[in-house]
Amino acid sequence: MRSFVAVAETLHFGRAAEQLHLAQPALSRQIQALERQLGTALLERDRRSVSLTAAGRQLLEDAVPLLAAAEAARRRVQRAARGVNRLVVGFRTGVLVTDVVRRFTAAQPECAVDVVRLEWDEQEDAIRSGRVDVAFVRRPIDERTIRLTPLYAEPRLVALPADHPLASAPTLTTAELADEQHLRYLQPVRGADGRTLRLRGMEEKLEYVAAGHGIILLPRSATEHFRRPDVVYVPVADAEPDEVLLAYEASRRSKLLLAFVEAALLSPRGADVCTCNK
Repeated sequence: MRSFVAVAETLHFGRAAEQLHLAQPALSRQIQALERQLGTALLERDRRSVSLTAAGRQLLEDAVPLLAAAEAARRRVQRAARGVNRLVVGFRTGVLVTDVVRRFTAAQPECAVDVVRLEWDEQEDAIRSGRVDVAFVRRPIDERTIRLTPLYAEPRLVALPADHPLASAPTLTTAELADEQHLRYLQPVRGADGRTLRLRGMEEKLEYVAAGHGIILLPRSATEHFRRPDVVYVPVADAEPDEVLLAYEASRRSKLLLAFVEAALLSPRGADVCTCNK
């Protein structure tokens, strides 16, 4: 399966063989064996090019999370073999996990908990690869092979340069911000040297806001963590609330993991904001 993914992603047997440290004939035999096992062609190849069949495209879509789950299982097995009883918890900017971790460890004192901060573009991979066992995430998120438990939602504010004409407004609407340049997830921005960049961390995004290159909508908790004199936060009355969810790999049935979910659902966090179930 790993061999197939390497070929499918590169569409080149030679480069895939180098990536896998295999001889090209051996790689070709592996792909042929996989095709015989599945009873269908996965790749269309001639002397000049390689392309995916419809079956190949479907397998690639399924194979990536499947391999990630296998890697995650390997990590958990090795950790168990070392006698380590540990849960790794990921969290996004602005999400406070201390109360949940304390409640969980009080009920499960034999389990150690590590916490890892996640950026928006790594939350799914961190869960699927086993780098974290469970994570507090925000949308958007690719839900394939991931189970989501809604926890709470919070209002959004817009980050504006301090000298922006709307910066002194007590509240704004999405219509009033419609003509502004929004710095959104996955949307590339052009740097000072002309290169195309993708903003990852909150600090980077706020630098672009302060410089007047655009605005961003942020959950209230994130605005409380990142205060700076050249950026102003204004509530957006009709903005869609930002939802916080607990996420873990859908096939997991760990008692410790389920106990952590229960501890998170008992958290008073979000009592002063709109809850997801209202």
